[in-house]
Amino acid sequence: MRAVNIESLGFIGLGVMGEAMCRNLTTRGSWPVTAFDVKPEPLARAVEAGASKASSAGEIMDTTDMVITCLPGGDEVRKLVLGGDGLINRVRAGQFLVDMSTSQPSLMEEIAEVARDRDAHFADAPIARTRQAAADGTLAIMVGADQAVFDAIYPVLFTMGTDVVHCGGPGAGQVVKTMNNMVLFQTVAALAEALCIAERSGVDGNTLLNAMSKGSGDSFALRNHGIKSLLPEIYPGQAFSVKYAAKDLSYALDAARQHGVRTPGAQSVAKLFEQAIAAGDGDRYFPVIRRLLA
Repeated sequence: MRAVNIESLGFIGLGVMGEAMCRNLTTRGSWPVTAFDVKPEPLARAVEAGASKASSAGEIMDTTDMVITCLPGGDEVRKLVLGGDGLINRVRAGQFLVDMSTSQPSLMEEIAEVARDRDAHFADAPIARTRQAAADGTLAIMVGADQAVFDAIYPVLFTMGTDVVHCGGPGAGQVVKTMNNMVLFQTVAALAEALCIAERSGVDGNTLLNAMSKGSGDSFALRNHGIKSLLPEIYPGQAFSVKYAAKDLSYALDAARQHGVRTPGAQSVAKLFEQAIAAGDGDRYFPVIRRLLA
């Protein structure tokens, strides 16, 4: 590994999660941070929080030691990194490129190979938990990278999350993240079904979830998605939408098909996501699938 001191950070993608993550880097970290987003409003807020403003993603790549991308999905990552004028064409020997989006594992392996050929370092580090966790700096971060790369970037990642786990080589972080989300989506769907059945049986929904939280049905999904969204039936925009959830689940289903694994549960939830999008709820918080069950 060609060593380099990480003395400056670049952050590309100030969406629902990325803006809060970038803010934590500027307020909790010891590195100067340069930020970029195609939307001026979150970029202005990032500058107000202490980041420097870049005029383009390329400028960040040219001027910082470690570049973090946090984009909607694999299509956007491929275009930004591997496109005709992609970031990979600007990468310097010893530079770190870290993708914190949720993307296809195969794409991560492809980027890592190109970076390695240029004597640079790549890691995939997708995130889990809620947007409140992004704001609080308590994300779970699942990292796919060589051990030496993981050790080098760990202090930066720990500024944004409390649980930073090395999952294996490049692409492994994305495998773990997509499996995590696949389980989460199925759990939320099961909770939605349980609430609908209980309430129609005359049992108060709050009573149901409170009792389940003390038994074997307890889960992170119950205490967060169930109590805070499914129970009061609050499904805001500017959250983890049905469209994003469907995208993440498609990565898991692609992996299942690639390895010959049957996924009846995940496929059932994928159909619910399709129906929610068709019903006009694609931009709402994904527990909105409860509406389809009533």
